[in-house]
Amino acid sequence: MRERPAGRGAVLLDFQATPAPRVAAADAAVALRAALSAGELPGVVDLIPAATTILVQGSPSRGVDHLALHRALRAGAASAADTSPGEVIIDVRYTGPDLHDVALHLGWTTGAVVAAHTSTRWRVEFMGFAPGFGYLVPDDPQDRCPPAESPRRAESRHRVEAGSVAVAAGYSAVYPGISPGGWNLLGHTDVELWDALADPPTPLQTGTIVHFRDLAAQVSG
Repeated sequence: MRERPAGRGAVLLDFQATPAPRVAAADAAVALRAALSAGELPGVVDLIPAATTILVQGSPSRGVDHLALHRALRAGAASAADTSPGEVIIDVRYTGPDLHDVALHLGWTTGAVVAAHTSTRWRVEFMGFAPGFGYLVPDDPQDRCPPAESPRRAESRHRVEAGSVAVAAGYSAVYPGISPGGWNLLGHTDVELWDALADPPTPLQTGTIVHFRDLAAQVSG
């Protein structure tokens, strides 16, 4: 891991040179979030994880306590095996407008696309784009979900409805609110992923495990 200055009172933790950098960054984000919640990172006001980096923002007056930061990372690594991330189940109606196109791209049936998406154990790698928007990747780095590897649409939509379940470029996600979007829409869920008045406002955070379930299969079963 490399530490890079990132403006006044902030440091960027860069994991690109480590083995499995995306996994290392995600594990570190979980450890640092837990330490921040426990009051063990004095001066830190925010953590912003990305795919292979974490921005640690300290207060302008105190900055970042690097010793506390490294203690939290070591403690997180030591306890990683004993930590069970939260899990969220998302029921989906797989009737999205891009389901057929994703199947054509893969040479699969639409049923095979749905089966691959629901059989994958997903993990929130980081949050971004919009409040409550979690970038999901297969929990096991050795696993693949070919539907998620489909490229983004050639042209983004001006309006994607809240609850739209989507895949693109190796990720899956659920749009938490109405917004533009260029991902492939596989279906829709009624699960609410952002409520500014709730505590917490979203059930997702870095490390959360997500399971998608096919509502049609439950009804027919």
